[in-house]
Amino acid sequence: MSTKYRVVVAGMGKRGMHHALAFQKNPRFEVTGICDIDPARLDAAAAKLGISIKGDDVRTVSKAARPDVFCFCTLPNLRTPMIQAGIDSGARLIAMEKPVALTSAEGFQIRRLLDSSGVKAVVSHQHRYGVHYRKVKEIVASGALGRVHTVYATATGWMMHMLSHLIEYIRWYNDGAEAEWVMAQAAGRSKLTDMHPSPDYIAGFVHFSNGVHGVIECGAGAPDVPEVDYWWRKCRIGAQGTDGFAEVMTGGGWRAVTKDGASSGGGSMDYDLDMPPYIQEMADWLDDPNRVHPCNFDSAYKGFEIMMAFCRSAAQGGQIGLPLTSAADEIQLLKDSVPDRKIRLAIPASAKEYPS
Repeated sequence: MSTKYRVVVAGMGKRGMHHALAFQKNPRFEVTGICDIDPARLDAAAAKLGISIKGDDVRTVSKAARPDVFCFCTLPNLRTPMIQAGIDSGARLIAMEKPVALTSAEGFQIRRLLDSSGVKAVVSHQHRYGVHYRKVKEIVASGALGRVHTVYATATGWMMHMLSHLIEYIRWYNDGAEAEWVMAQAAGRSKLTDMHPSPDYIAGFVHFSNGVHGVIECGAGAPDVPEVDYWWRKCRIGAQGTDGFAEVMTGGGWRAVTKDGASSGGGSMDYDLDMPPYIQEMADWLDDPNRVHPCNFDSAYKGFEIMMAFCRSAAQGGQIGLPLTSAADEIQLLKDSVPDRKIRLAIPASAKEYPS
């Protein structure tokens, strides 16, 4: 296919520039317009990208730039208006940052908007393109672990930053099996007023339809990943089976033990390596509707429901069944229920982000 797809990028911060540069480097795309509310940041991005269509109003920019792809990398409180702007722009595909939404009430609305419009959408879970993430998937898929019974994930970062990623990758390692129920607990209130509102620590369990059990910890109480120095990359995701285990560390490679012995290898989160295939598979999906993007919205939404169910369980107690059938404001539920108590840290390095 030789079609060159036109792209508008809204939000020219760090992640917006990652996206814009990756689109520009791919011969299947052309960034025709950019948007940001910060004039200095907008002008700097336009000069770097060589873009003439720019502005602080995304609808005006989109009207002039006529995108096939509408990409937004904005704060999470702007999800619904950006989805609507992307649909109204006439774009065939919307590329968005995670999380899908801040509450299930908003998530339900976004899903309705996308379903009724027929616009394709992808969510930026681009870590899965890392060689170390893919190696673990390869080992799990090979059967070398025997019957997989447990998937697990931890991250020191807080929920709205990291839980979406953790759930996405354990679902991937578990072949996308449907989640049936969750149960969770939460502690700490300092991040509930953050731009990415979250309890300081949330942890719980997911039970999947194939019998596999998931164990997840995210935030101040999450364990150390001593193999990794950089705090934001202290993430461990893996699978255990009857014959061994395999796991990836976001900033520290991978390792496995199977009947054939122990093995390990390198790899670290790297946008320069992870973004190109994420971008290319958007072109592939636009070319051919059967080549569905691995980071498609429907898959991300299932992970989002698990995250919201964690919040409901932490706030209300007990097991929460999936899929969710009613809308709620989970962040308000947490604000109403999480005790105002000193957060207890798992590692001293977390004190900087979770002051007590």
